[in-house]
Amino acid sequence: MLSIYNTLTGKKEPFHSLQPKTVRMYVCGVTVYDYCHIGHARSALVFDVIRRYLEYSGYQVEFVKNFTDVDDKIIKRANERGVSCDAITAEYIEAYYQDMGRLGIRRATNEPKATEHMAEIIELVGRLIQKGLAYEVAGDVYFQVEKYQPYGRLSKRKLEDLQAGARVGVDERKRHPMDFALWKSSKPGEPSWESPWGAGRPGWHIECSAMSMRHLGETFDIHGGGMDLIFPHHENEIAQSCGATGKEFARYWVHNGFVQINQEKMSKSLGNFFTIREIFEKSKWPEPETGEMLRYFLLGTHYRSPLDFSDKSIEEAKNALNGFYDLFKRLKESEERATADEGLMAVIERCRVAFREAMNDDFNTSVAIAELQRMKSDVNKLLGLGLSTEARKFAREEFRSLGNNLGLLQLDTWQFVGGIVVTPGVARVTITSFAPTVTVSPVSPEIELSEVQIEQQIAERLDAKKKKNFAQADEIRKSLASHGIVIEDKPDGTSRWKR
Repeated sequence: MLSIYNTLTGKKEPFHSLQPKTVRMYVCGVTVYDYCHIGHARSALVFDVIRRYLEYSGYQVEFVKNFTDVDDKIIKRANERGVSCDAITAEYIEAYYQDMGRLGIRRATNEPKATEHMAEIIELVGRLIQKGLAYEVAGDVYFQVEKYQPYGRLSKRKLEDLQAGARVGVDERKRHPMDFALWKSSKPGEPSWESPWGAGRPGWHIECSAMSMRHLGETFDIHGGGMDLIFPHHENEIAQSCGATGKEFARYWVHNGFVQINQEKMSKSLGNFFTIREIFEKSKWPEPETGEMLRYFLLGTHYRSPLDFSDKSIEEAKNALNGFYDLFKRLKESEERATADEGLMAVIERCRVAFREAMNDDFNTSVAIAELQRMKSDVNKLLGLGLSTEARKFAREEFRSLGNNLGLLQLDTWQFVGGIVVTPGVARVTITSFAPTVTVSPVSPEIELSEVQIEQQIAERLDAKKKKNFAQADEIRKSLASHGIVIEDKPDGTSRWKR
């Protein structure tokens, strides 16, 4: 049975949807004033996988992810460039779709914009004023946190201990320093909408409450986002939503961890800040391969844990995927024997069970990937014993079926060729990612290595691996590949080769 870690309760809980076999899920999307970075990619990917697995488990998923398209940062960017806010948001929404498409992230069922929900936002603000939970000051409307007794239950903070922090504007007109804006009166040059409190625009927090309740109802199953949104954004969403309806807002709160760069917090000020498109531009691998490499890397750590982004980690993801696609190619090419067909069924069934156990345990993608790796190793052994054409096809389909939960292993073997590009008369290997490119000089395929030379290089490669000099080992593998030599690593640590 599926269990989910609920930030609200601080523990894993069995998952029960409000409606049988239907899940309603809301995830806070991006503020569209700039290109998305690798942190945005992780959050989007986490909830893409959660959605995929829920669908695999038989649920119909109503998935809503918003765009914040009215915000101080958008206004500032528009003023800097001398264009309208609409022009800025249209540009970066399109860029968002391009970047997420490269990563294989599916669009949500609904992707509402804040500017398209002003009626719902204004109605919700008015309801909070009527209930005595909000107050107006010269065209601005604030939520009064002291009026909502459970304030702080998501972030486990006590109101009396909270101080006005960097993200909370200190305003002497507030009744409490932590009161937050529901509606902001208009300023010259800013977009505005008419309201009972005068022309203005909504605060950030009220937008998500209005949009989620409009599309999913006053109570829904899952609310998600990055850990940086727990306080104050999600805390404030709970206060204003529950305060307005008297009902629980979301039943399960799911938050993904941060991304670090070379074990340092990702920050523009540190110069270690990567946008998604920068990563694709710096990669020399074809776009489908780069997208799959990034997915594999991002899912290799449990979603709630911090994740360190580095050149090495991407190379490791590439090498791991090479192993899968090398197997898929062999599954197509192997000779017809049915010696191990019965064993294959046992291997696949074991993987199915273990994969589901991992994903049912709070979507543990790192363990799920490990189970796929184990199945790869087992199938490699069985393939050496002999599998029928039907068994080999079934094995590939099972990798594709389980991998689809993670958005992995979906490419054809010709799309993922381990970085080896072969043209008539030339063999070339390019080692790349986010480090300087190293190219092995073109070699004529007529120049063949002797078996002694091949065995000697393989021995050197195994020695490098034992010494954990993986870069050297990979260089030897790619050098052999440039001569048309394919190496297959066996589970016992040895390697075999073929031309």
